[in-house]
Amino acid sequence: MLVAAAVCPCPPLLVPAVAAGAAAELADARTACSDALAVLAASRPDRLVVVGPADEGSRGVHPGGTAGSFAGFGVDLTVRLGSGPGGGRPLPASLAVGAWLLEHTRWADAPIEGLGVDASLDAARCAGTGREIAASAGRVALLVMGDGSACRTVKAPGYLDERAEAFDAEAARALGAADAAALLALDEGLAHELKAAGRASWQVLAGAAEGADLAGRLLYEDAPYGVGYVVAAWS
Repeated sequence: MLVAAAVCPCPPLLVPAVAAGAAAELADARTACSDALAVLAASRPDRLVVVGPADEGSRGVHPGGTAGSFAGFGVDLTVRLGSGPGGGRPLPASLAVGAWLLEHTRWADAPIEGLGVDASLDAARCAGTGREIAASAGRVALLVMGDGSACRTVKAPGYLDERAEAFDAEAARALGAADAAALLALDEGLAHELKAAGRASWQVLAGAAEGADLAGRLLYEDAPYGVGYVVAAWS
């Protein structure tokens, strides 16, 4: 059963070594992520699963100990997803950021596994995946990585789309309120048009939360660089 969840954004810029001189711009987001991970640790889970968007070559399960690199972002930094033998494929960027957050907070409480999710996966399949994860152990926690729309300003990766602010506001409200039904109701087509890569990960969380009595807290919401970032904790 799902006992806790932390929702965090997954830009590589969250890692100070990658952000370099711009590291201070996401300091509040990092602090919020640390607070959300503290909620996970306090829940004392038997199993922690890190979920995040992934491209075709890195989707699926990544065992504990799997490595991820930020070399593609110009930084000689490698992280590992907890301990274990690892897997043959490197972590996708979203899970590498999650692994960095866990290392940064010195997480060592429970076995860790990663799951790279296709950002275009439909809501029903996302929810089914979440239910399977929640049923996999007596006390399951999720670290859910994902960004909102990338269309909040003219300088955003997806340029300005006037629908983006409302989409992000509803997603943030649902994540802050632990409103699983509202997360599952997020429009898949609109999320794709707005380049909201976190939609599928959030809907995995919604499926995992079915039958769990969890309350949510919104810890951070902003759109630096024109991309919607949300941090929330469920417990």
